[in-house]
Amino acid sequence: MRGDERIQDGMFSYVSLEQRVPQGHPLRAVRKLTDVVLRRLDAEFDALYADSGRPSIAPEYILRALLLQVFYSVRSEQLLVEQIDYNLLFRWFVGLGMDDAVWNHAVFSKNRDRLLTSDVAQRFFAEVNRQAKKYMSDEHFTVDGTLIHVWASQKSFRAKDGDSDGTDFRGQKRSNSTHQSTTDGDARLYKKSYGTESKLSYLGHTLLYPTNESLFVETPAWKTATG
Repeated sequence: MRGDERIQDGMFSYVSLEQRVPQGHPLRAVRKLTDVVLRRLDAEFDALYADSGRPSIAPEYILRALLLQVFYSVRSEQLLVEQIDYNLLFRWFVGLGMDDAVWNHAVFSKNRDRLLTSDVAQRFFAEVNRQAKKYMSDEHFTVDGTLIHVWASQKSFRAKDGDSDGTDFRGQKRSNSTHQSTTDGDARLYKKSYGTESKLSYLGHTLLYPTNESLFVETPAWKTATG
């Protein structure tokens, strides 16, 4: 029997953030040990800030947020603050309530810069790392990537809307979102590094990790359609 779709018009929620986070989630253990470290550094945090003036973002919020940025590889603080706004797990870990306003990302960055220049921030990360050793694995792996050039010419990389025949592309802005090769639909325009020439290529990734017997090499599908 098909269920009914409910319109999201509820004004109030009776489920707390604490209830939303699974009891077995790995961030629960991390949150506990970070809280212990932060309590030990409370007096030193007080010494960093003046007794009057505009309140800054609490250092506890900033340091927990920076841990999330590392754990989830969030590439910018603007995206980090955005995720804290709508991601309930992030809100819970940072310490914000369901209805608490999230900071402007520029204000967050300014407060972060000031905090990270202090010794107390470095001590926080060092102590969290020390206490988290028991949750870390000593296994390691290596990932290597390369570009595999395709058998397709630059002239085949044409606009998807058909405005260009690909014969004269000099001075034009071309990207994988607006253009596609007419001879190899899986090819993408990539470059090895900044300042180098972009070429139609595939992405090749190789994962290497040790086993009990020898070095095991696993090569995923090299012909990717991500661009």
